[in-house]
Amino acid sequence: MKTGKLLAAGMLALALSAGWAQAKIPVVPMDDAAKAKAEEAKAKAADAAKKEAEMLAKAQDRVAERYKKGQGKGAMSASAAGTAKPPAPPAKK
Repeated sequence: MKTGKLLAAGMLALALSAGWAQAKIPVVPMDDAAKAKAEEAKAKAADAAKKEAEMLAKAQDRVAERYKKGQGKGAMSASAAGTAKPPAPPAKK
């Protein structure tokens, strides 16, 4: 009986305090130096993202070229692959 009342009281306290936990914390206003530093960091991040995108595009182009070259060397085309005979089953001894 005591455990049930204690549990109910704990649940009630938790439910009432949930509103406080969701309260919005005010944002501290930034001074000019902090704003400039944030803008600089944002510019660096954008530049890094641009460089990474260019490197990714180059790598994808290299892979596509390698794939295209590999398709011409002894590989069957899609239409020829569909008409080819399946391999014969192994002979029984």
